[in-house]
Amino acid sequence: MLPSSLLAGAALLAAALPAAAAGSDLDRYRWKSRVLVIAAAADDPRAAVQARIAEAAGPGMRERDLVVVRAIGEGREAASLRRRLGLPATGFRAVLVGKDGGPKLTAEEPIPAERLFSTIDAMPMRRDEAARPRN
Repeated sequence: MLPSSLLAGAALLAAALPAAAAGSDLDRYRWKSRVLVIAAAADDPRAAVQARIAEAAGPGMRERDLVVVRAIGEGREAASLRRRLGLPATGFRAVLVGKDGGPKLTAEEPIPAERLFSTIDAMPMRRDEAARPRN
C-alpha cells in the first residue's frame, strides 16, 4: 500500500498532467501521436502512479510523441475506451497505443518509462523518426 502523502502528490501531478479526455476518439491521434491509456477505477492508486511516471518522463514522452488518455471510473466515456481496447470493465490497465492506432503493450501494473521508451524505440516508425532531424 502506498503512503497517503504519495497518493495525494501523485493525484495532484495527475491532475496537472496534460492529457486528452478519456472519451476522445483514439482516431484523432492516429499517425500523429502514440497514446498511453490509463484505465482504472477512480480510487486505484496504480493510476496515480502511472500518471506520475508519465509526468516525470515528460521530455522523453514529448520526444516520442506520446500523450496520455485516461479512462478513469465507470463513466460512459471510460467504458467506451475500455471496450475499444478490449479491456475488462474493471481493474487497472495501462495500454501503449501506436501511431497506427493498434495496442502495442498492455500491462496490469504501471509501466516504467524505460519499458515504454524501449518498446517505442524498437518500432520501425520510431526508428525512422529518430533518423530524421526534428524541426
